[in-house]
Amino acid sequence: MTAVPAIPSTRTAELAALFRRNREWAARRRRDDPEFFARLARQQAPKYLWIGCADSRVPANEIVGLDPGELFVHRNIANVVVHTDFNCLSVLQFAIEVLHVEHVIVVGHYACSGIRTALAGGMLGVADNWLRHIEDVLRRHVTIFASLPSQLHEDMLCELNVLEQVRNVCRTNVVRDAWRAGKPLSVHGWVYGLSDGLLKDLGWSLREAPADLDEALSACLAGLLAARRDAGGVYATRGHAHD
Repeated sequence: MTAVPAIPSTRTAELAALFRRNREWAARRRRDDPEFFARLARQQAPKYLWIGCADSRVPANEIVGLDPGELFVHRNIANVVVHTDFNCLSVLQFAIEVLHVEHVIVVGHYACSGIRTALAGGMLGVADNWLRHIEDVLRRHVTIFASLPSQLHEDMLCELNVLEQVRNVCRTNVVRDAWRAGKPLSVHGWVYGLSDGLLKDLGWSLREAPADLDEALSACLAGLLAARRDAGGVYATRGHAHD
């Protein structure tokens, strides 16, 4: 029988520290709110579904000041929503049809490694297949990038990717069915700034299906570009903190 290699003691200590911190966190919670865990165990009733990036620097609940149970969360590399991702689609359906969330929020973030890699055309391996969705966004809007200085390309692709994923959410059957049924459901696009901790509303919120999604996206994008021009081309450069 082949012996199972032992985990190095340093790694064991690292994991033990996580359990210690967990106990400390649970104790603080019980001290501050003795009924917190009992209440949490009975039900979850979030009003919001957050579709965000898996980046460890973007803690969804903390950013918006919500407790566990108040925010339903789905995360993947670069906050992508595509019709072949049944994980994301299942989360979306569960959130809308079972939990009855009222807001679906697609949240990107500046200085996103996925965005940066797609923009640079880097080669990572298996992840390249996923990042091609971002590269598709870049190709669809190539004329925009040709008109902008290179130092703004990363932030622009981050914002464009969010808007494209908002459109993809609105194209799903579950969202269209909810709107046809008259459910109070809105879809939003935001970006989070790592360098200042602030959320930015990209100005595209939909409470019903527009007559033409592509036209609605173009109008929102025109507004973003106008804001960039009004700011003298310095708009949204806050995100370039290095990973």
